[in-house]
Amino acid sequence: MGKVVAAITVSLDGYVTGPDDRPGQGLGIGGERLHYWVMGGPWTYDSEHEPGAGMSEADEAYYSQLTEGLGAGICGRGMYDAAGAWGGENPFEGTLVVLTHRTEDQPDPATGFLMVDGFDAALAAAREAAGDAGIAVGGGADTIRQALAAGVVDEIGISTAPVVLGGGKRLFEGVEQDLDLDILSVHPSAYAVHVRYAVRR
Repeated sequence: MGKVVAAITVSLDGYVTGPDDRPGQGLGIGGERLHYWVMGGPWTYDSEHEPGAGMSEADEAYYSQLTEGLGAGICGRGMYDAAGAWGGENPFEGTLVVLTHRTEDQPDPATGFLMVDGFDAALAAAREAAGDAGIAVGGGADTIRQALAAGVVDEIGISTAPVVLGGGKRLFEGVEQDLDLDILSVHPSAYAVHVRYAVRR
């Protein structure tokens, strides 16, 4: 069974989105600065952009290590909707399981998406899809918090962008767990400091 890796980008003040995140503005007001490292520099919600294009050497090194050996993923419905379902086709490796209470609008399996209700069921579906490969757990913050609460996260990657958003959604809002982490690697770049942590059992 492969490892479970959670990953997300935060501002210096701990937000994973700016205020008013919604479809068409998935990272909220000012939140697009969080993903400068993904986009290879400044971008806007209205501009044509390709995630990963122009990514710096340091950003690419982090991303490659983080995603090595992953075969499926889990994300929240909010991320799926805010991203406009990525134009109707999963852009990531393997099946992307979307955690949602609204499973009645199940997309065509050929799109690479699977709607599942409940974190345990989503994890089981992702494990089945991944086989012996690992599983990525992405946004939003609530999905990552559920994975941490379930005690299934082996590694967490946190990219800290050099911005202060002052509002939005926080990664660890309401978390009452006591977690110990070991630093696996640190990758500083012009747009973020990426840290990979192993979650101690």
